[in-house]
Amino acid sequence: MSPVYDCRDESQLLSGMRHARQAIGRGELVVLPTDTVYGIAADAFNARAVAGLLEAKGRGRQQPPPVLVPGVATLRALVAEIPPAVDDLVREFWPGGLTIVLPAQPSLSWDLGDTHGTVAVRMPAQKLTLELLEETGPLAVSSANLTGRPAAVDIDSARDMLRDNVAAYLDAGPSETGVASTIIDATTLVGGAEPQVRVLREGAISRDRLRAVLGDLLEPDPVDEGPTPSASDAALSDAAPIADATPDAEAPGP
Repeated sequence: MSPVYDCRDESQLLSGMRHARQAIGRGELVVLPTDTVYGIAADAFNARAVAGLLEAKGRGRQQPPPVLVPGVATLRALVAEIPPAVDDLVREFWPGGLTIVLPAQPSLSWDLGDTHGTVAVRMPAQKLTLELLEETGPLAVSSANLTGRPAAVDIDSARDMLRDNVAAYLDAGPSETGVASTIIDATTLVGGAEPQVRVLREGAISRDRLRAVLGDLLEPDPVDEGPTPSASDAALSDAAPIADATPDAEAPGP
């Protein structure tokens, strides 16, 4: 069985981070904590590693993973443009539970799957993972679960599902919130005829908080048509549908 490193123990933290860096460099997979749920990570610029991530979860190319970054400088390198409204969102909510879909930088030599020219990007509020991202560069990261099962909020749940498909497990204890990130589509803010930000998955950042920043640029709130799944069910599920313009048809991002 692949090793688990308790990163709350300083000696295991050093060993675990070293193992994780080496594994990612070899094109292998690592499970790591975020401020939302646990994620399964691969080098975003290693197509074989990204394909392995999708295979480990039971996904196809039509469901490419989001990308975690260590900061805004990396975001600027990955996307074609950062509109002023997105700048405002980043200042307000990063690091934190907001994943933003934008047109990808066309010169990038990567293959995340059938992204339709977009990329979903987030800066997590998790010190350990940010340190790893500073050393590895952008990581393709999806929720640490098998497709159709709840996202892992602790290392044991991730290990039970992913087992030896992952080279190393970094354990930082139970997830801080267990609530997956909110995913928004901001692609129409880049040259769109009718700029509007759409909420693709509701999660850690509420619509009210988004509207306080975006105002009328945020799509109208949906009409309540009856009972909906509980907040916890919605937060832990990665099966929420996303439109074709986004990089992941099942919103699996942590």
